[in-house]
Amino acid sequence: MEHLSAAELRDRIKAREISSFEAAKTVFARIEKYEPKIGAYISIFEETALAKAKEVDKKIASGKSVGKLAGVPVAIKDNMCTIFGTTTCASKILENFHAPYNATVVQKLLDADAVIIGKTNLDEFAMGSSTENSGLKKTVNPWDTGRVPGGSSGGSAAAVAARLCFGALGSDTGGSIRQPAGFCSVVGLKPTYGRVSRYGLVAFGSSLDQIGPLTKTVADAALFMNVISGKDLADSTSVDESIAPVADYLENLNQPVENLKIGIVPHLNAGADEQVLGAINDSINFYKSTGAEIIELEMPHLDYAIAAYYVIATAEASSNLARYDGVHYGYRTARPKDYIEVYSKSRQEAFGAEVKRRIMLGTYTLSAGYYDAYYLKALKVRNLIRGNFTKAFEKCDCVIMPVSPTTAFKIGEKMADPLQMYLADIYTIAVNLAGIPGISIPCGFDSDNMPIGLQILCPAFEEAKLLRIARMFESETNWHKVYPNIINHE
Repeated sequence: MEHLSAAELRDRIKAREISSFEAAKTVFARIEKYEPKIGAYISIFEETALAKAKEVDKKIASGKSVGKLAGVPVAIKDNMCTIFGTTTCASKILENFHAPYNATVVQKLLDADAVIIGKTNLDEFAMGSSTENSGLKKTVNPWDTGRVPGGSSGGSAAAVAARLCFGALGSDTGGSIRQPAGFCSVVGLKPTYGRVSRYGLVAFGSSLDQIGPLTKTVADAALFMNVISGKDLADSTSVDESIAPVADYLENLNQPVENLKIGIVPHLNAGADEQVLGAINDSINFYKSTGAEIIELEMPHLDYAIAAYYVIATAEASSNLARYDGVHYGYRTARPKDYIEVYSKSRQEAFGAEVKRRIMLGTYTLSAGYYDAYYLKALKVRNLIRGNFTKAFEKCDCVIMPVSPTTAFKIGEKMADPLQMYLADIYTIAVNLAGIPGISIPCGFDSDNMPIGLQILCPAFEEAKLLRIARMFESETNWHKVYPNIINHE
């Protein structure tokens, strides 16, 4: 059962070939067996999940209509608010925080009759590229437990890869869905900014954050997008459907894009590891064999994406995290002398090193005398990057590049050098700055049998085309059918 896709499992549950209760029990049995080795979950909701599964089975048995994810066991990244369990953001400052409402995407999953298994680990407040910055636990890569799963949605990616759920939600501020998807050989989709509601997502970089799915297949990503997409009155940044209608992402998924034109950025791609670049070139050659035209692009401002991102994102993080003051909610230091100590010691004791680093960077760039020199200049670079993509999409349907310059690195390898860790996101960050959609799909393995991800980018709100282009590759390859070592060694 664990090798079924979410869509296949949903169809079998609706046909009463498998019960939702049976599917959930199977997942919990796998969690009991593998979770101690992987560490994907921060919290698990066995009692409520099994109750929901029974409810779905009862609806089906009585002939009632069920939702688009009827009975499918799924997971959510633990930076999305839920009225059940805690919402920790993998931080000691929120370790015991109980949210008073469900995030819109969580409510949409429940309304679609999904069975929420648990909440997954992440870099603290989604700040990181390896999930090593979690303040609560360690998550490893199912392909090699000595390596990182990527970040910040490493728990979600590892859970899907190890078959500890049938799909998961993550959030992507600078590559946090696509990079762990690439490292763990699953599909990860970062939607257009505004396509999916952020209401109930604990903010990191408000102009960059976007929620999206991590799944086994492209079809599953399309299925999840059908559930979570759309305007939300509770989120003013979500886009009205009269401006950008929500498609049925499954409807024409298997229809290839005709006269496909693919853009590549040679000078940028050249920075990838030789084996990664080899797999990307093989993928490009596959598309050429289908008749696609390859167009070389000049996108010079992408070279400045990391610098601009780490000014804008840290500035927004500094502002968003000011609310954790030891007074309103969350961790509070013991026996403070005065209010200054309440604030300073609570934050000092409960925030991790990377979160502190980004708060300090952001506060510095927003301070008097530096705002114009750094923050406003970064916003201008962001506009230039957005312009690079606009011009590129006048010539091509999509842009293809690596997800990451390397495959998953060893645990601890980059922790002493934050700059090297930041450079792991060199191919993903510009996508968030431009607000366009991107997807990572499995496209091969290196000599250490570690997964390589292919990143495909499309213009804003063209997720339907993006998914079709990704499906063209997936339907003719078997990379998504290879299972990680932890399963192969059963």
